[in-house]
Amino acid sequence: MKSHTGILREARQRLQEKHIPEDAQERLLELLNLLLTVMDDATLQDGAISRHLVDALADNGNLLLLIQRQAAELDALKRITLNLTSSLDLQEVLNGVVKEAMQLVKDAQDAHIYLLNEDRLTFGASLKSDGAKNVQYAEPRPDGLTRAVAREKKVIIVEDMANHPIYQGNPESWRGSIIGIPLKMGNRPIGVMNLARTAQGEFSQSEIRLLTLLADQAAIAIINARLHEAVSHLALSDALTKMPNRRALDERLDKAIAQSIYSGNPFSAVMMDLDGFKKINDTYGHDVGDDVLRQVATSMEKALRSTDFLARYGGDEWTLVLTETNLAQAQVVIQKIQNSLRHNPIPLPDGKVTQISISGGIALYPEHADTAPGLIRAADEALYRAKKSSGGQFLVAHDGED
Repeated sequence: MKSHTGILREARQRLQEKHIPEDAQERLLELLNLLLTVMDDATLQDGAISRHLVDALADNGNLLLLIQRQAAELDALKRITLNLTSSLDLQEVLNGVVKEAMQLVKDAQDAHIYLLNEDRLTFGASLKSDGAKNVQYAEPRPDGLTRAVAREKKVIIVEDMANHPIYQGNPESWRGSIIGIPLKMGNRPIGVMNLARTAQGEFSQSEIRLLTLLADQAAIAIINARLHEAVSHLALSDALTKMPNRRALDERLDKAIAQSIYSGNPFSAVMMDLDGFKKINDTYGHDVGDDVLRQVATSMEKALRSTDFLARYGGDEWTLVLTETNLAQAQVVIQKIQNSLRHNPIPLPDGKVTQISISGGIALYPEHADTAPGLIRAADEALYRAKKSSGGQFLVAHDGED
């Protein structure tokens, strides 16, 4: 004969054996307790009925656990989708992916993403449990996990890194387990996401399922960010020379002005024009002229500092923005450009070689103008005067052009 308390005790034991979470156990036991209080003594003492109640309770506990797990996965998928579609910046997307991955697995130690470009793996993003971001600790090894996942295009799990052949000879700190998941569009891999944890052993089916869902969403977000990046680059690039165009120039001038206001230091804008370019076009045609422009762009770019900005303004005109640069420093850069052009003669179809020279006008912010259009006008006026003279020289703008 079982008492009210005995039935509850048996039910709790069965729920624990089935690994029902404690909060779910308590809710189910409260329900059973309510049922037992309304049962008469004869029904309560019926062993078959009491066993049926306990079995039904345990089965419902598994059902409740499944529903809770599915609800949690749906919530996680909704959060992942919202977070990964909120930005079209590739680095922000990658940072978001590793952040989400760390939240999906208990005892997660670190997460890494490597992007695949023409069979070459490049570091994308990382996050450690201590908060360290985007630190690359090692290059993917030829026989390592990352390359294996990219090559085989499937999930690979190492349950014990300390005793797995793939990690032989690695640092003692590489302990625990790790999962590698391909980031794919269709059957084409675009990257690999790895997540390591401190605990050894297999990952749960729920963790694998969520990480796979994250990888699917990440692949879509990465492709979208790359497309946006490519379109943005095309919008800001000159189709012929691949150099920045006038739209990119406008953006750079606005940034240079803001930086100058903040720092209190001047910057220089230089308008430049090739000497004798029309004769090349008239003599050899526009195809040869286009090739000359491309070679000139390459020669000038070689002479620039990492902070300098060169854009094709139109035709054979170019604009140079030199941030944190005064007149004397600007003239040094210009001299380097002239030397580069002088030492890189351009061959022509008839076997001749042309030596390209360049003329220009220099304007300083804020001395010659305090707006971007005014600065361009001031530099252009100086360029006009330089072209009217002997050519091949750079003149400085007159004061107060704006």
